[in-house]
Amino acid sequence: MGAAAGFRSSLTLVRKACGACRACEVRHQALCTAMADEHLYRLEGITSPVLLQPNQALLRQGDPCRKVYSLTSGMLRLFTDLPDGRRQITDFLMPGDYLGLVDDDFHSQSAEAVVASSLCAFPINQMELLMDEFPSLRERLHRMTRAALRQAHDSQLMLGRLAPLEKLAGFLLMLDARTNHHPRHGRRLQLAMSRTDIADHLGLTIETVSRCFTRLKAQGLIRLPEAHLVEILHDGRLAEIAGIGLSPEHLRLAAS
Repeated sequence: MGAAAGFRSSLTLVRKACGACRACEVRHQALCTAMADEHLYRLEGITSPVLLQPNQALLRQGDPCRKVYSLTSGMLRLFTDLPDGRRQITDFLMPGDYLGLVDDDFHSQSAEAVVASSLCAFPINQMELLMDEFPSLRERLHRMTRAALRQAHDSQLMLGRLAPLEKLAGFLLMLDARTNHHPRHGRRLQLAMSRTDIADHLGLTIETVSRCFTRLKAQGLIRLPEAHLVEILHDGRLAEIAGIGLSPEHLRLAAS
């Protein structure tokens, strides 16, 4: 009876441990998609939840690297503090994205919540052990790393070579590619970040960003039903404006 009770207790533990991960909305796009359902309890066993309020810091530039994170809801901004007191936003993380793709001992940039956000945190050393045990987990991380490098390459081209209107067009396309994997005309793109955030990401002033939104709207390429909502009407023409070969198909491949 004792052994049977222990076995039933173990099954109950597995079912409870798998529950949260299996019900997670990003289960099949985050790192954990590499884990079979029956092994999810191993990942959840090293997981601690993190809840952030808008503008709350997850980590600061220069903090030691002790954990890696998977964003399950909300949005994060990654940024670097510049010597003159300004900030350069390098990226926006979305649900399913993984934070910690570095080999440095200290974080080279800060991470803050744009809106209320939730994450799963994993100690680096325990994640490494788990990836040794489950090679599919490491391969999934490698695929996510390659996708992040493609995104960073396209983002550098967008930021370094393009005029303001082209920057905004490219930004909207790349953001759309990361959130909408099934293209359709008239799709809506939720912009959780502020116009100031967009300006700090694109290296523009907020006034310039606002003018560019107005121009794209006047050309019939987008609609702005609300301040934080953009409806993309013609992604092909937006890609032409971006001007560096960022076709919608290429962007969706880079985001996968």
